[in-house]
Amino acid sequence: MTAHPWMANSTDAAKAEMLAAIGAGSVEELFVQIPPEHRLTRPIDIGPALVAEHALRRHLLGLLDRNRDCERNLSFLGGGCWPHFVPAVCDEIAGRYEFVTSVWGTPASDKGRSQAWFEFCSLIAELVELDFVGLPVYSWGAAGGHAVRMAARLTGRREVLHPATMDPERLGVLRTYCEPPRSPGHIALVPIPAGPDGRIDLAALEAHLSERTAAVYLDNPGYLGIIETDGAAIAEAAHAHGAEFVVGVDPISLGVLASPASYGADIVVGSLQPLGVHMSCGGGAGGFIATRDEERYARQYPTLCLSIYPTSEPGEHGYGLALFEQSSYGSREEGKDWTGNSVYLWATVAATYLSLVGPDGLREVGEVCLTRSHEAAARLARIPGVDIRHPDGFFKEIVVGFDGTGRTIAEINRGLLAHGIFGGLDLSATFPALGQSALYCFTEVHEPDDIERLATAIEEVTS
Repeated sequence: MTAHPWMANSTDAAKAEMLAAIGAGSVEELFVQIPPEHRLTRPIDIGPALVAEHALRRHLLGLLDRNRDCERNLSFLGGGCWPHFVPAVCDEIAGRYEFVTSVWGTPASDKGRSQAWFEFCSLIAELVELDFVGLPVYSWGAAGGHAVRMAARLTGRREVLHPATMDPERLGVLRTYCEPPRSPGHIALVPIPAGPDGRIDLAALEAHLSERTAAVYLDNPGYLGIIETDGAAIAEAAHAHGAEFVVGVDPISLGVLASPASYGADIVVGSLQPLGVHMSCGGGAGGFIATRDEERYARQYPTLCLSIYPTSEPGEHGYGLALFEQSSYGSREEGKDWTGNSVYLWATVAATYLSLVGPDGLREVGEVCLTRSHEAAARLARIPGVDIRHPDGFFKEIVVGFDGTGRTIAEINRGLLAHGIFGGLDLSATFPALGQSALYCFTEVHEPDDIERLATAIEEVTS
């Protein structure tokens, strides 16, 4: 086998040098820890080489055509990544060379990037009614993980309370950020059960709050779509025990719901995906962190922060980074936390979306989400054997129960797929107490005819 001339580590001499440095006799010794049944012993059949660009393009398009996407199918999947409309201007701005080529770099390569980032921070701050916003991190879960670590540093405590009905994937991300139990930096995550209405049990919360509690974390609306109406009481209970109150929020809901800051949130996190970011498989959708503009919070931010400065020209301003030294970019392993910049372009997109729709447009989107989800709940509840698990106080997502139909969610979703419909997210494994139930999402992209099409298909599949 001939080594590629531009891959120095593939030469025999380079391999021998690296093996000698680590004390291994062969490359095979590096893989002995992998169980034999997990190793491929036959040659990989990748077919003949494609020597022409048009052949490669045809091959890749053929592979892509095997996917079932949301352009050609009607989707009611949500659970953290939702089908929202993306205005064409968001894609146009995201594709401009000024932003695509300057996601990171020196001040000389700025091209308006820092001003766009500053506008993003300002718009999110206005939306959540807090004053200090950092640049986005990888996802909502990553933002939540950084937030609970901020709370632990602020309080010197190592325990965080959260709803038992939290998104299991987001909870898994938080668990990673909170480190393993035997790690010296471990933060314990303690679930608080929900009451019959799906909202957090205040008595159980009070029973778990103590001098060990660094923060109470709450998503509102919650993973199951339920609007938490006791936010102020939860904030009061957390603050009475010296804990921070961290709230995760779907930013689209703030067109119609009160901001977390208005009922006592200290740190607010959330997703950028509803704000002009396309659904995708792989890559970060963006998550924001916001607090009051107080030094005790600002000093705990692990993210890059933007500030505005006067210049030597009267009336002109410049934009640049602040508190750089406390980030992993400025201090590497000595920074507050490690973050990445793979979603900074989404900051520009979210700023574009928010400036485009404005307060009235955001309220209109929120009202349509509320209307569609409640219309869907009423229509689906009329199907024999189908019920809405928490019929009051939800936003854009509902838990639909199918126990009365005698069918499993897997069977129903297979039947719906034959109708060109992606059914709800199966909750039967993650929340077995809910029985055969699924999480359905309804947003501004769903028309009344779409809801009727779904209901008709469910009636056929369950009959």
